[in-house]
Amino acid sequence: MSEVDATQTAASDSRTAGQRTPARAQEVRRIAQAIHERYAGHSIELRVPPYSAVQLRTLSGDGSRHTRGTPPNVVEIDPETFLALAQGSLSWDEAFATGRLSVSGAHARDVSQMLQPQ
Repeated sequence: MSEVDATQTAASDSRTAGQRTPARAQEVRRIAQAIHERYAGHSIELRVPPYSAVQLRTLSGDGSRHTRGTPPNVVEIDPETFLALAQGSLSWDEAFATGRLSVSGAHARDVSQMLQPQ
């Protein structure tokens, strides 16, 4: 089992759902780092406050590059929603429709595909 798989399995532990625990913070950081390693770039910023923020490329590779200030493509997700998306127990469309994530920019939706369980 890969580190990402193990993290996603741990994310399903309902005993810590909704709580800010060191284990939950570590889960979020591991998954965000795995996504960053696979899709590193400077076009999209994925934010999971207060635990992580990573810079990603677009899936098509044609996004703008930013170096200062707020990037043109931002996805902000609370930790619980992030973990649910990463483990596949919540769809991007459902999270968006219920206001559980904030998305801005033409390429921000690329993150929905990056978050799909591997």
